[in-house]
Amino acid sequence: MKNTIIKAIVGLISFGFSTIVVLGANTEFKPLFAEDSLLEWESFGPAKWTVTNGTLSTGQDGDPKRWGMLQSKKQYLNVELKLEFKIDEHGKYNSGVYLRRPTNSKKGRAYQINIGRGASGEPVGLYLNSWLAKGDEHDKIRIPLKWNLLRIRIVKSQIQVWLNKKEIVNFNHENPKPYLLEPGAIAFQTYGAEGHSGWVKFRNIQLKNLSKQ
Repeated sequence: MKNTIIKAIVGLISFGFSTIVVLGANTEFKPLFAEDSLLEWESFGPAKWTVTNGTLSTGQDGDPKRWGMLQSKKQYLNVELKLEFKIDEHGKYNSGVYLRRPTNSKKGRAYQINIGRGASGEPVGLYLNSWLAKGDEHDKIRIPLKWNLLRIRIVKSQIQVWLNKKEIVNFNHENPKPYLLEPGAIAFQTYGAEGHSGWVKFRNIQLKNLSKQ
C-alpha cells in the first residue's frame, strides 16, 4: 500500500502543472438529471416536458404552437455531453441541444446542436445565427425512429459532435462574441413554429464537466 502511494505521488509530480488542471475538472460522466426530477430545470413556452425512468420526453401534441425550451438552472462552460435521442419524422419538425445559453437572451443566440431530418433541411449539425456546420446534411448517419447516440464536446471555441460514433462536426469558432465564451445553461428544445409539430425523446443523458472547478 505504501509503495502504491509513493508511486502515485511521483507520477503526479512528473506531470507537473498540467496534472493540477486535470484534477480540477470532473473527469467522470454523471447523469444530467437527478433521478426523475426537473427541479434543477426551468421550462419556457407551452410545451410539456416529462422525465420518466430516465427518459426526457416532449412534443407538440399536434399543435405547432406548443414550442418549448427546457433549460438548466446551473451554468456550464467546457463540457462533454452524451445522450441518445429519438425524433419524429414529421415534416420539418426539429429539436436541439443548446450550449452556453445566456440568461439574458438579448445577448444573442447560443450554440445549438440541431436535431432533425437532413432530408427536410434540418440535419443534425451546428447552428448559431446560421449554419456553422451542417453535419449529417444528407441524413446518412441518423437512424429514423430509432435511438441515436449523440456526443458533444465544447472546449473554449472548439465544438465537436459525434453521431452514432461518427464525427460530423469539428468546428473552431474564430472570434466569437464574448458571451459565447462565458458559462451558460444547457437547454433542450422542441420547435413548434411554422406549422412544425412532432415529438422528441432523450435518454442516458450524461455530462462530464471539463472546466477547472
